[in-house]
Amino acid sequence: MLRDIELPLVAVLGDMELTGVATDRPALRELSARLADTAATLAAEAFEVIGREVNLGSPKQLQEVLFEQLDMPKTRSMKTGYSTDAGSLADLQDKHPHPFLGLLLKHRDATKLRQIIETLDKAVDEGGRIHTTYDQTGTTTGRISSIDPNLQNIPVKTEVGHEIRAAFQHGPDYETLLTADYSQIEMRIMAHLSGDEGLITAFTEGEDLHRFVGARIFGVEPSEVSPTMRTKVKAMSYGLAYGLSAFGLSKQLRIETAEAKQLMTDYFARFGAVRDYLRNVVEQAREDGYTETIFGRRRPFADLKSSNRVLRENAERAALNAPIQGSAADIMKIAMLGVRHDLDERELQSRVLLQVHDELIVEVARGEIDQVEEIVRHRMGSAADLRVPLDVSVGTGESWDAAAH
Repeated sequence: MLRDIELPLVAVLGDMELTGVATDRPALRELSARLADTAATLAAEAFEVIGREVNLGSPKQLQEVLFEQLDMPKTRSMKTGYSTDAGSLADLQDKHPHPFLGLLLKHRDATKLRQIIETLDKAVDEGGRIHTTYDQTGTTTGRISSIDPNLQNIPVKTEVGHEIRAAFQHGPDYETLLTADYSQIEMRIMAHLSGDEGLITAFTEGEDLHRFVGARIFGVEPSEVSPTMRTKVKAMSYGLAYGLSAFGLSKQLRIETAEAKQLMTDYFARFGAVRDYLRNVVEQAREDGYTETIFGRRRPFADLKSSNRVLRENAERAALNAPIQGSAADIMKIAMLGVRHDLDERELQSRVLLQVHDELIVEVARGEIDQVEEIVRHRMGSAADLRVPLDVSVGTGESWDAAAH
């Protein structure tokens, strides 16, 4: 691991940091100004609802408004009163909706996004490029983290997230950006590690995984799997790999705990090898003292034998997912080394700019698009020899957002 993957990757990440990514600074500033206006409007509307102005960033003042003035149900108890964190307030709004709370949550979203944009704006250098720093030891799973600024915390599915990504563009001497990401890599690794024939069949036959699984769980034809069924199955499939309980699943899907428990029971009845794998991986880690990825990356778990129940259960949940997330991290790193090798060997001018989660972003030089796409598809698709194919989606465009697929 150290010699073959981590050490060679240092030079690749170093070059990516030095290169940076071209950024439309005026677009970021215009977006920041719009969000500032939005936040101010939301704050004014919130104050109108309660009849006075308060500091929306003060937990103490929010506690007084929510639990005394508005007499809303108490959230999780803390030393400083009752929780006003995002999760607690979102749950409160879901169960006991109130206009003030709705406006407060929207205000928080706008403020948080503006803070992200301001951090990006400050990071733009004189040449108009942002240079992030990659940390190879910043996560316990082995995934590469991005700091100063963090380019992995930009929301993917929101309109503002799209606008932020649209500000990341190719430089003037380049033709396009190419983005390539792995499709459902963690579920593919789950299929490989568990050896579950049902999951393997879904991936090898190119089925829609969640529709395929939903058909088996609910006993219907794939074409009869409704969007609601698919959503439940998707949440559960990913949740199981993170140690999600029936209670956690019920909360996430807003269904009764009994229904969530039955959903999990039906899942394991159809995909028994997944159940056996998840059970065995924790027991093996308890015996060994560590988990191991496909490529031999070890992660120690001393708390698996702790007499403290909270520590032990937290370790069990982490150990459950460590081989899956760790293997995904290893695969991406191997792919990055392969892409870099091939670009250098062919003496191409194109260069890898960013690595974000399961995605690579490449700045493509003029006339090199076909070669670069071939290299990226091949290296990412062959980074590991699994029982199921590694599916890679590729897109191109003038910006990170335009190149999405």
